[in-house]
Parts: sequence; C-alpha cells; structure tokens
Amino acid sequence: MVVRINPSILAADFANFESELQRIASADLVHVDIMDNHFVPNLTFGLTMVERLQQVTPRPLDIHLMIDDPDRWAPGYAEAGAFSVTFHAEAAADPVALARRLRSIGARAGIALKPDTPVEPYLELLAEFDQVLVMTVEPGFGGQSFMESTMPKLGAMRSAIAASGLDVWLQVDGGITEETVVTAAESGADTFVAGSSVFHADNPATAIEILRSAASAHSH
Repeated sequence: MVVRINPSILAADFANFESELQRIASADLVHVDIMDNHFVPNLTFGLTMVERLQQVTPRPLDIHLMIDDPDRWAPGYAEAGAFSVTFHAEAAADPVALARRLRSIGARAGIALKPDTPVEPYLELLAEFDQVLVMTVEPGFGGQSFMESTMPKLGAMRSAIAASGLDVWLQVDGGITEETVVTAAESGADTFVAGSSVFHADNPATAIEILRSAASAHSH
C-alpha cells in the first residue's frame, strides 16, 4: 500500500510560510487546516491565504475544512486549485452533493469524521468520496494526544474500502508521531497528517522519512 505523509502547516511558522513549505518539499501533500471559530473553537486561515499558498507550495494542497456550511464554502477551495478538499460530515447539509460538486470542479473530495461520529452511515457511500479522514483527536487545535479509541472505526473503514475495490485514501489526523503512526497504519490508514512531529523536528525532511518508513513497515 502506498503511504502518504501530509505535514500540517498548523504547526509551521506562520510568518515564514514560503520557507516553511520548502522544508517539507519531500512530503506527499501539504495539509491546510481551515477553522472558522464556529465549527471548532479556533480560527486559522481562509480562502485568500489558500490562494496564496497555492502559488508557492512545492506539493499539492490537502485542504481540511473545519467549518460550518461547507456546502457553501468548500467549492471555492476547489476552484482555487486545491488538489483535495475535505469537509466534515457533521457540518455538511448534503455530503454526497457537495462531494460531487468538488469532483466536478476537479478536486478530490474528502469527508471527515470527528472521533464520536460513527462510520457506518458512510460505508455504503464510498464511491462518492476520494478520501475519508478519521480524526484521531477532537478537531480544533494542534499538539493534542492521539486517541487510540478511534482505531476500530479506522479498521471498519479499511475493511469497507478493501471490499469495495475503490481507490479511497484513508487519512488520520491528530497526535501522529513515530509511535502512533504505526498504530494507525496497522489499523488501516494510508495517509497521515503530522504537524508538531514534523515542523518541530530539527530536520523536517528526516521526520517525514521516519514517519513514512514506520507507516510503510506496518501498512496493509
């Protein structure tokens, strides 16, 4: 299985984004957390910032929308050129229609599930999505501890993806370290968002390679 490491710029130095992006040029994608201070109790970036990041990023952008009303706002991120746009199941009025709209614009469509959100309603809808993000922390802030209690959800989603034969990426986000990336890989994840463990390392490129190697050794 192909393993992808997507560093989260939530842990980067906001004053030096362009040079920070170059430090993670060996990553697979760049994960961008959009928070609106409504869906989650934090405020980060918006569409104008993403349009600028799109101009300087060395890797495709993996947008994670932790916002209310993604049905209205998510298409703008696809139109800005983002490679992948993930919205939250808990926030979308019509997840399938929104995913189809994102795909029609040319982006990969992802759906994210908070730790307490069951996966079962989405197992039959996998053909509508290119990525499922199982949150391994409560969304809102970086630097939180990995919730191992979310691993059964990950396993159930991996089984459904395998049975479907579809190319759906299974992403985890929250508390991903050299240790927890193994746990998540063993449970079926193939795409890993890491913030602090990459950007706070002395050498982010080395940190990315360590995570990739650890996940690859334990992936399905």
